[in-house]
Amino acid sequence: MNFFSYKGASFYCEDIELSKLAVQFGTPLYVYSQSCLKYNFFKIKKAFSYPSTLVCYSVKANSNVNILKLLVKEGAGLDVVSGGELYRADIAGCTGKKIVYASVGKTESEIRRALNKKILLFNVESEPELRLINNLACGNKRKADVALRINPDVSSLTHKYTITGRKESKFGIDIPRVQEIILSSAQVYPCVNFCGIHLHIGSQIMETAPFLKAIKKAIVLIDSINRRRRIIRYLDIGGGFGIDYEGQKKFPLAKLASEVTRLVSSRHLHLIVEPGRYIVGAAGVLLTKVIYIKETPPKRFIIVDAAMNDLIRPSLYGAYHRVVPLKRRRRQRFVSSPDSDIVGPICESGDFLARGVKLEVKEGDYLAIRDVGAYGFSMASNYNSRPKPAEVLVDGCKVKLIRKRETWEDLVAKEGERDLNCTS
Repeated sequence: MNFFSYKGASFYCEDIELSKLAVQFGTPLYVYSQSCLKYNFFKIKKAFSYPSTLVCYSVKANSNVNILKLLVKEGAGLDVVSGGELYRADIAGCTGKKIVYASVGKTESEIRRALNKKILLFNVESEPELRLINNLACGNKRKADVALRINPDVSSLTHKYTITGRKESKFGIDIPRVQEIILSSAQVYPCVNFCGIHLHIGSQIMETAPFLKAIKKAIVLIDSINRRRRIIRYLDIGGGFGIDYEGQKKFPLAKLASEVTRLVSSRHLHLIVEPGRYIVGAAGVLLTKVIYIKETPPKRFIIVDAAMNDLIRPSLYGAYHRVVPLKRRRRQRFVSSPDSDIVGPICESGDFLARGVKLEVKEGDYLAIRDVGAYGFSMASNYNSRPKPAEVLVDGCKVKLIRKRETWEDLVAKEGERDLNCTS
């Protein structure tokens, strides 16, 4: 299904002409399709139809509380990685028993809050973290349900910054050590209930083989533990399912789901899946306005009002995003169309949104940068003192402003002076 498409010469989100939103709300502007969000969520649910499956949306992909509320209402759990995301989960109305909490650096206050929330699982990344969780749980006279995150030492064809399953990465614990920890748990960790194994090997992975290799290692571990003490009930396979940024290749979701279902159902395990990008990535576009067209001897630059602070993926990862004009011109040619770089106003050579594209545009035209629903606004910053964009959600012919555009006043609102007295 394509929820962003041309109708005649105009580019639409569902039933809304996007150029009208650009004029109404200004640019840069993030626009999301509610129908696309729901479609992608239920596609995951249908693929992983095994009854004991919990789909926990990965909040870090896009943490707007309106999107969280929408997915929670449809039955999603949430995968959080910080106290702030846990706070958002509260506002979104997500019950603790549908929340899993990862992160290599959970703080004492964050762990206390999660214990009070009675979350489903802590996905634990290290032994120091495990000791802290145990001590805090004992102090509260309760047990913490824990899944240990394994490091399966599995590589995948994705950007080196988003590979998280190799042995040299900061994530997870070696498999032999995980087994040792769990089988000695009764005496060492009296307030921890070891009940799950967690893994997550990376992001934007387009093949099933790395997932299955890692999952099969986890299954071998679970079988070994459960032969001695039948305590592991959950297998959390993480997320990282890739999306089709270039319009050429689809992730074989059904194939992966079928194989995983076979493995967990024969062992009567509960399955947890943590998709983020797969649900929200294709559901968003970033609208931007052409400010200048700069012709230089070696290159042509299309300078727009969006920048790397609004969408950092191209600068950070060398990521590719399709860019389309909001109005197609069939007859009038305003400029020749050599390869161009689409760049923003920020004082960095790395401030680009696309390179080597062919676009017939003129100053004042609007463009849409596609597939930015994931890791778009959630990674935005105020670099160069640029206010963050507004966000809107489209549902058919209805439009909802789900985040106001920041103002210059917002940039300095928390920067008031405060004298601090020295003490001896």
